Amino acid sequence: MFIDYAKIELQAGNGGNGAVAFRREKYIDKGGPNGGDGGRGGNIIFETNPNLHTLQDIRYKKIYKAKNGQAGGSNNRTGKSGEDLIIEVPCGTIIKNLENQTIIKDLIKENESHIICNGGIGGKGNVHFKSATQQTPRFSQEGTKGEFLSVELELKVLADVGLVGLPNAGKSTLLSVMTTAKPKIADYPFTTLQPHLGIVKYGEYQSFVMADIPGLIEGASEGKGLGHQFLKHIERNKILLFMIDIEEQNPIDVYNQLMDELVGFNKDLLDKDRLIVRTKIDTASENVDERWSSFPEEFIDISSVSNQGLNTLKDKLVSFLSAS
Repeated sequence: MFIDYAKIELQAGNGGNGAVAFRREKYIDKGGPNGGDGGRGGNIIFETNPNLHTLQDIRYKKIYKAKNGQAGGSNNRTGKSGEDLIIEVPCGTIIKNLENQTIIKDLIKENESHIICNGGIGGKGNVHFKSATQQTPRFSQEGTKGEFLSVELELKVLADVGLVGLPNAGKSTLLSVMTTAKPKIADYPFTTLQPHLGIVKYGEYQSFVMADIPGLIEGASEGKGLGHQFLKHIERNKILLFMIDIEEQNPIDVYNQLMDELVGFNKDLLDKDRLIVRTKIDTASENVDERWSSFPEEFIDISSVSNQGLNTLKDKLVSFLSAS
């Protein structure tokens, strides 16, 4: 299951209390203070794992608590620090303060980590409070509380190329042919209900990531269907690959509809490089070019079934990515 949103509560560990203890040595009044400090509370750390692609594991656990620091001991022994709690998330995870919706951290890089909640500081033992007028302090300092925070996690898929089109435009088929991804494919709309990622290899050691974004319906930018859930993933893509069925009766209207939905969601999407392909050219009728004669953009013809035009498409995408 693809989960790209979660709300959780975070509680860092409390610092341990300082100890009240005394040495038992001859000729030293009351033995002298030797209570150690309390240990630090555990931090809560978010860390990206490139092998994760969903927030599913986090979604079903609502509260995360790090370990508390242990109290100090005699003989100036410092209490053991609480173990840090590391929460692994996919690359592209945004962490927001749930209360005010401010972004705390946007984790994009692989194996990137960030402390979200700091553990409490351990209290000082009574050895720190000895003075000329206080030879045998019988008190120590309590540890401080660890930070508490309610956060909202949102995952936006990271990909070089995002496939954009109406339902059943051939996005899933293209992804399955050009990569090793195995999205669900069928001859009816809304086959794809979640983003799928695949690696497109070229040359000897080079590759780029392609994402199959679920099909956009009219009104998606206004939240119709699952519009907002789909469109937010496009924000991370470097290139938008518009896929339009060659047999569309009004291809210009389809293109304008897709553009309107993107702009309606985020005007910055206009600044992204985009490439248009006519899909399913192996099924084209004789007079299809008449409907495309006034199309405002250049396009590439492809067929994911017969592999026509796929090498040309790959070369074009590599050229775009190399220039970006």
